[in-house]
Amino acid sequence: MNFIALMFLESWNLLLEASVYILFGILIGGLLKIFLNPAMVFRHLGKGRFVPVFKAALFGIPIPLCSCGVLPAAASLKKQGANNGATTAFLISTPESGVDSIAITYALLDPIMTVARPVAAFFTAVVAGLAENLLHAPNDKDPTEADLRCVVDGCCDGVDCAPEVHARHHSFTEKLQAGLHFAVTDLWGDMAGWFWVGLLLGGLITALVPDDLMSIYLGGGITSMLIMLAVGIPLYICATASTPIAAALILKGVSPGAVLVFLLVGPATNVTSLTVLLGILGKRATAIYLSTLAVLSVLLGLVLDQVYISSGVSAQAVAGQAAEIVPFALQLAGAAVLIGLSIQPVWRSANAFFKKSGHHHAHDHSHGSPCNDETSS
Repeated sequence: MNFIALMFLESWNLLLEASVYILFGILIGGLLKIFLNPAMVFRHLGKGRFVPVFKAALFGIPIPLCSCGVLPAAASLKKQGANNGATTAFLISTPESGVDSIAITYALLDPIMTVARPVAAFFTAVVAGLAENLLHAPNDKDPTEADLRCVVDGCCDGVDCAPEVHARHHSFTEKLQAGLHFAVTDLWGDMAGWFWVGLLLGGLITALVPDDLMSIYLGGGITSMLIMLAVGIPLYICATASTPIAAALILKGVSPGAVLVFLLVGPATNVTSLTVLLGILGKRATAIYLSTLAVLSVLLGLVLDQVYISSGVSAQAVAGQAAEIVPFALQLAGAAVLIGLSIQPVWRSANAFFKKSGHHHAHDHSHGSPCNDETSS
């Protein structure tokens, strides 16, 4: 009982440190959804081998979608005329980072990792996208029409209603409300279940694993990177949920580079998303996607370890210091709000999971997906 209490206490501490930053992240994510014009996004990702890849990687960095949520978004980009390289870049940079995960990385880890994570995501996305377009020249046919429907409430299709006319349909306040609604229902709804799993795993690692065990096997070097690669590729975990686990690993002496490998491949790949990728991109592009991601994450992990060594910063000593800026009362309020927002989506996810499990036993040939029923783009 003592051990279980310790695990929950460690998870609670992680929640307190992260809560305010997560709320900030999902708020920005909701506003991006409403104020980022989809027509503009699609227009930039169609023609050319190089520019669309850079743009797609850059677009993906702030957008808070996990590896389930990014699949329908990428499929729709592809339909709208984005080439394979741009789609690949978007598929990698989007789940690896987002305003929510950048905020929580700052809270639970340290400034170096906060910068390294989106930079590494951008770099891996660009290289994979360029490799795809250079090995297989994109067909620069005219992209199909972008989806111009109103993102606030679908009040018009954006075709029969000129953009400048439609711009007057909704006040700034209405857009703000729609963004907030999207943030706390769709966005957090897709993430909540996985976040709590990540939080409990973070608490479990802190309570269960002896400090010296992790530092022996995962203290740095190529072997620890490869172990993290083997753990991260098949695992389903979103960028926000992987951060409490990363914080627990760093406090146990795992090298920052090995943690970066986990933070890059964990969110960008899992068994289910890879099967969907085969459908969206095809076998060759999926092979390029996976191999580029694996090789680059290990190389970037090794580079990051050198950055920490040369700067004389101990990731272990600095972890969680940013959260100390936030007053305890505010942390407590943030945690309470997050718990409140999570009740419905977690209940829904649990229901869907148990229904799926029951169905899975009844029909052994059916394949369950780790995504929530309501996964949205």
